[in-house]
Parts: sequence; C-alpha cells; structure tokens
Amino acid sequence: MKRILVVDDDQGILDSTKQILEIDGYEVETATTAGDGLKKIESTFFNLALFDIKLPDMEGTELLEKAHKLRPRMKKIMVTGYASLENSVISLNAGADAYILKPVDPDMLLVKIKEKLDEQDRDMALDGEKVAEFLEERLLSLKR
Repeated sequence: MKRILVVDDDQGILDSTKQILEIDGYEVETATTAGDGLKKIESTFFNLALFDIKLPDMEGTELLEKAHKLRPRMKKIMVTGYASLENSVISLNAGADAYILKPVDPDMLLVKIKEKLDEQDRDMALDGEKVAEFLEERLLSLKR
C-alpha cells in the first residue's frame, strides 16, 4: 500500500483529502504544521507528500526543500491557493514534482498522484536493473 503525507493548516482540507485518498486505497497521514510534517518524514517512509504553500510555521517551499534533502525519492506535490509564477518556479527548483492549484479537483488530484507514483515505481525498477547489471559485470570481471 502506498503511503501519502498531507500537510495543510486547514483541517477541513486535511480531512477531505485524507478521505478521498483512503477511498482510493492509499494509507494517509496528515500534519497541520511544517514542523509536524518534517517529524513524520524523518521517522516514516512516505511514497508521496502533498504540501500547502502557506503554513503557519514556515513557507511550504522551505518545507519542500527540507523534505527533498531528507527523502529525495519521495514524490512531492505543492498545493496552493496563491498561484504565482514565482512560487511555481521556486517550488519546481526546490524539488517539487508537481504544482496544483486550489480548489483541488479530486479526480485531477488522484490522476496526478497516480502519475507521480507510477514514475516513482519506474525509477525504482530502473535502479534495481542498474544494480543487477553492475553486480553481473563485477562477477564477470572477478571470474577473469
């Protein structure tokens, strides 16, 4: 089961997003502050995280940068009601895999999440193939 973290200071958004994602088969945890979100990221593996851009204790882009350093393979999607070219560029440069505007359409959100998780699965499969190739080459070189 894929694990998703949702960080938003609006409890209503957290509750509805969690419900939508759980109905679709995801295991979901939530946090209302960036600090709580970072603690969860440090202690638990998540396949994907949704970050609000405006949080009470730090900007979502700062949370994104810290999360990217901690878990570079975790897919990260920024969600904002404050659309601007500057925010989108900062987010993408800080490691965001996608940028979604509020109000979020649930169907579009699920499509985007599936797309990013499929990318993650492909990346992990390629990494596994590279390791297998390396080991095979190494074994062959040792036999020579």
